[in-house]
Amino acid sequence: MKRIKGLVVVCSLMVIFPTIVQAGADEFLSFFKPYITFQEVYDNNIDLTPNPLRRGDFITTITPGIRISTQPRSPVTGEFLQAPTAERRYGIDLDFNAGFNFYAKYHEDNYISLNGSLNAWYALTQNLNFRVRDYLIRSDDIREPDYSSTAIPGQYLPSRTLNRVPWIRNVFEPSLEYKFGRENVFAFNYRNNVYDTQSRTGEDSMENYINPRINYWFDIRNGVSLEYGLDLGNFQRSPDLVGNMVRGRYTYRFNPRTSIFGEYTQLWRNFDPPGIDYIVYNPSIGIEHTFSPTLGGRLQVGYYRADPQKGSAVDGPFYDFLLTQRAQRTTYTLSLQGGYEENFFTAENRGFTQYHRVIGRINHQLLRDMRVGLFSSYEWYKYAESTILGRRQIDQIWTIGANASYQLFKWLTLSLEFNHSENHSNIDSADYSDYRGTFRVTATY
Repeated sequence: MKRIKGLVVVCSLMVIFPTIVQAGADEFLSFFKPYITFQEVYDNNIDLTPNPLRRGDFITTITPGIRISTQPRSPVTGEFLQAPTAERRYGIDLDFNAGFNFYAKYHEDNYISLNGSLNAWYALTQNLNFRVRDYLIRSDDIREPDYSSTAIPGQYLPSRTLNRVPWIRNVFEPSLEYKFGRENVFAFNYRNNVYDTQSRTGEDSMENYINPRINYWFDIRNGVSLEYGLDLGNFQRSPDLVGNMVRGRYTYRFNPRTSIFGEYTQLWRNFDPPGIDYIVYNPSIGIEHTFSPTLGGRLQVGYYRADPQKGSAVDGPFYDFLLTQRAQRTTYTLSLQGGYEENFFTAENRGFTQYHRVIGRINHQLLRDMRVGLFSSYEWYKYAESTILGRRQIDQIWTIGANASYQLFKWLTLSLEFNHSENHSNIDSADYSDYRGTFRVTATY
């Protein structure tokens, strides 16, 4: 872990140092945006346990933080803008904060949280780009937000801890990308994913993932994408993993707005004894369409079959539907997904999991300085590695919530959030119901 953090620091300094040298004092200070957040939460089930075991508490959090970015700022809001990378040869966007969390009743749960994200890039040549991303979080949340780059807001991992204990995750992702045509790209990605928990029932793990891929267009209409992934997993107690993945996609583009594709993915998962190896076959077809400059959608459907070395095969439909609207005042996302996913490198290491998931989110600019939002989700999980009393555990988790934020001054923002979630499981000990309300004040420079 120390070596990983050292690499992140070195890469960050390599990117930001040329900018600092060339900038004047005023411009240099504009790269920094300190802030502090005061947050008060009431949670009536902080451990997500069945009602007889439920604990409720007020949690006060004071979070100082700083954002360092070479992106230009908006003259109106003072926020950093998302300028295209092509316009800047190098840059950095670093956000880090530490939270001091105080429980009103259960003082033994007090802890310090950490949250950091890094996106740094350097164009070695016009066509060769180097990028470093890093994601760091220290939390005691029972359920962990999905940390993958493809996850949408509100998506969580199915694994969970059994009580409030701190855990830490660090995901370090350097990548190299070479463009040899307008849309032709060869990329090499590496991921180091470390999970460390203080839970006696949880499991520490480390993932090293190597992922070369190539996108090549024969002409304006016909393109292919080829990808390989080598996954090396080390676990504290579970059998270690060597995984291989191959994926190929052919795309036909009718016009700039509409394209169809066929895709095939195959996974090989090999474990040290006494783990059970398996292979997954997953063919699918899909369509992508842009309805307007602000509205786009994707639909992908297929079939999967998982063949384990021992036991019966598991199969079912595979689907992925995404609709996004990003207008000036209103944005919304609707996502429907189903099939299978793999949950390794988490608190419980659920492994191969069948699932269905629906997530909806709407945000609206109600007034010039006020935003409101609604969100809801439903998740259905059937776990292969969890058998209790001869039954495979099935969880049905739904969540609904609302939020509002108001920018009282240019430097001060108030926000409220409320959500309710429930799990209806075929295992009584996994059932829970939870209400959570949050009031937050953020002051920024």
